[in-house]
Amino acid sequence: MTQTYSLAYLTVPGHTPAELTYIAARTGYDCVSYRLVNMGVPGEPDIDPTSRQAVREAKAALAETGLTLLDIELARILVDKDPKDYLRAMEAGAEMGARHLISSAWTGRYSDRDFVVERYAEICDLAKPFGLTVDLEFPTFSRLSSLREAADIVHAAGRSNGGILVDTLYFHFSGCSLDDLGALPREWFHFLHLCDAGLPVPVTKEGKIHIAREDRLYVGEGCIDFNAIVDRLPPLPFAIELPNDRRVAELGAEGHARRCLEAARTYFSSSMPDAAPRRTGTTG
Repeated sequence: MTQTYSLAYLTVPGHTPAELTYIAARTGYDCVSYRLVNMGVPGEPDIDPTSRQAVREAKAALAETGLTLLDIELARILVDKDPKDYLRAMEAGAEMGARHLISSAWTGRYSDRDFVVERYAEICDLAKPFGLTVDLEFPTFSRLSSLREAADIVHAAGRSNGGILVDTLYFHFSGCSLDDLGALPREWFHFLHLCDAGLPVPVTKEGKIHIAREDRLYVGEGCIDFNAIVDRLPPLPFAIELPNDRRVAELGAEGHARRCLEAARTYFSSSMPDAAPRRTGTTG
């Protein structure tokens, strides 16, 4: 069996779930990852991605292409956000076959651990009847900026559908310990966000945000040791999250999505020739 790859929304943002599915299919992906919670940022499609029409169109696209929906985003932990507001996205995602829900914390405070644990646990409880894991990410410019902080929240919440999403960019930015990664429960990991980055690591929040949202590199272009990370995880699908404004301008959305996948396949086939047997197509 070969490695499973999913096309994440932020790699080619601005497309509806159905449009993203067709782009993923035409460029060779196995799965797709939808943004079903509007973030209110420029460029998002001017639709409700959980509307019946959007869900029907996405389900038709998935059926026509044979792709599956790997995960949905983004259940942010915010002081003024009720987790129940995410129920529509959870229901729509589950109807379309999603297995995982991404979460992250943006409370902006450093003395609110109990609040973050409580809200994360509530999101997990809401997601469980839909068969969704809740994979907590740690963007280095968010409230949880390291693997250890994310692991502390997941452990304290103690939910059976809890988990951690490792994004190789944030792993690189935060200087996470490979030993810490290898010591965590394997059942906490359900998929991996994949992209590359160079040196030096930006020292400012603004610099990190710029790279994360506009200037990620193709796998193999930078300095991230993917082998070391993957070796400490169970077999997982790889979701390519690789926004790069310059490459999209040069190649178009489809050209960029295709190059992302080609680079990842080339890297892992050459550096990890035994990678194919590691992979499993289903998780959770």
